[in-house]
Amino acid sequence: MLTVLIETHNDEEGLARTLGSLVAGSVEGVVREVLVHDGGSTDHTVLVADHAGCTLVGDGDLPARLRHARGDWLLVLEPGARLTEGWTEAVMLHITSMTMPARFTRSRIGRPRFLARFFSTRRPLADGLLISKRQALGLLKGASDLAPVARVSTKRIAAEIIASPKR
Repeated sequence: MLTVLIETHNDEEGLARTLGSLVAGSVEGVVREVLVHDGGSTDHTVLVADHAGCTLVGDGDLPARLRHARGDWLLVLEPGARLTEGWTEAVMLHITSMTMPARFTRSRIGRPRFLARFFSTRRPLADGLLISKRQALGLLKGASDLAPVARVSTKRIAAEIIASPKR
């Protein structure tokens, strides 16, 4: 099913919130593993990931680790992002009927006001990214981070995400 990938750097609180929203998917068997690609955190991010049973991925190991990911699809999230109730059904519907990458629909909860959204810089992973492992590996050739994958064209799915307030 899914391998979840979260890139972190000093995001212990955000990581804990994101992992909490993934519990339903884990219980239902949708989430097979969670990979945490940490960029040298000095807080307790690594400890949070370890206690939650996540696999830590070091710098330079990302493409190799993704090749051996247990899921056929990747769900890439920012630390602090939370998936709302019912996300597993929407994701399962998408991955069984589509091959195109997808993003979640932004929830009104915690969404910045219009002008703040208009003038803020866009974060490519703020709405999450659901992409097949094969497509992600094709885009990652020679890359050490997720930048090429984050810019891919996507479809919106009906499930909502509460974007990370920070980043």
